[in-house]
Amino acid sequence: MVRIRLSRKGKKGVPFYRIVITDMRKKRNCAPIEEIGTYNPKTKQLILNKEKAEAWIKKGAIPTDTIKALLKK
Repeated sequence: MVRIRLSRKGKKGVPFYRIVITDMRKKRNCAPIEEIGTYNPKTKQLILNKEKAEAWIKKGAIPTDTIKALLKK
């Protein structure tokens, strides 16, 4: 199963996330299948390739609850 989720980057106290496509059974920061965007929670900046996200969802990728909330924005 494939999942769309956040992969944490940055240092302690300054989080930065990449929106990635990964195998659901692997750890959060494992090597992704594909990176489709970034999210900075400090500045609320979201950069997302919607075409790729929609294509992966059509292929059966399951977005996490956080990603669903970000996609609504």
